Amino acid sequence: MVIKMKLVIQRVKNAKVEVEGKIVGKIDKGFLVLIGITHEDNEEKAEFLAKKLCNLRVFEDENQKMNLNLRQVAGKLLVVSQFTLYANCKDGNRPSFTDAAPPEKAIKLYEYFCKQCKEKYEIETEKGIFGADMQVTLQNDGPVTIILEK
Repeated sequence: MVIKMKLVIQRVKNAKVEVEGKIVGKIDKGFLVLIGITHEDNEEKAEFLAKKLCNLRVFEDENQKMNLNLRQVAGKLLVVSQFTLYANCKDGNRPSFTDAAPPEKAIKLYEYFCKQCKEKYEIETEKGIFGADMQVTLQNDGPVTIILEK
């Protein structure tokens, strides 16, 4: 079975991430993105998903059709690394996370993905803190939730 890099995207009116009571990332209109990285992931996959995410047309136009992307609505990104997206619960009740990449690899690809969104696609990009115990608050818009994998 091939395990893929995974994005869980939620269209939000606002979102924030707190660590130890301090806000470390905050956006208004845009996407809260949970990103899961596996052993097999690489920069090519991160580039593909960054392009797909930044061009995803799920904001409403003047006719209330999902037809606009982040740039067209001045939207922002809040990207949070989440290894639990690879929870395997097939055996027993305690999840296994062996499909998630080790932290040394995951943090590099997480940072690379965020840099692609910010620099290549010119989307304001906020982040959580990799590996921290984070409190995420969001106001869904829609709700619209999309999963992308590569």
